[in-house]
Amino acid sequence: MQAFTTLSSLVAPLDRANVDTDALIPKQFIKSISRSGFGPNLFDEWRYLDHGEPGQDPASRRPNPDFVLNQPRYAGAQILLARENFGCGSSREHAVWALEDYGFRAVLGPSFADIFFGNCFKNGILPVVLDATLIDRLFAEVSATPGYRLAIDLPAQTVQLPDGSAIPFAVDAFRKHCLVNGLDDIGLTLAQSDAIRTYEAQRRRQEPWLFA
Repeated sequence: MQAFTTLSSLVAPLDRANVDTDALIPKQFIKSISRSGFGPNLFDEWRYLDHGEPGQDPASRRPNPDFVLNQPRYAGAQILLARENFGCGSSREHAVWALEDYGFRAVLGPSFADIFFGNCFKNGILPVVLDATLIDRLFAEVSATPGYRLAIDLPAQTVQLPDGSAIPFAVDAFRKHCLVNGLDDIGLTLAQSDAIRTYEAQRRRQEPWLFA
């Protein structure tokens, strides 16, 4: 998993509440478990004017010019600004895979669905909960300011605004440790490889019949 420490990026605003995981990645695209290749179909039903199916060349699709990710001013944004209850609906991890594959590293919003929130940390994306009043302010500033950027410092737990002010945010200490060090569940297990090998060797000596 890619570690997250600091990030300075353009911000893309998705001004919709209760965005569910089916909107993030429609069901027809979640047959693969490869964790990659989902970016072109992120927000597929909003991003394109035609119906999409797996295997289609994105270049052959009809993009929706009114959708935020199709607007040139937000090209390359790695921070997504969201409204309340982002990531609700089913628990599909593909939703986070699609965000990550598209290029997003952080999502800022007033609230997130619990399972989606946890899946973000396990896949290298930082979900930041900020006060709804501040989120309203950010939406207004992003809309009014082409090239609007934010800087996120996870070790310091701050979001720096263009005026230089730093907004603190809370994050669980264990999740922060994992994300800063790029440790998903498998990485956490592998970090204990020496202890696991020692245990297995001891068990083989004490209960050799299990290994016959």
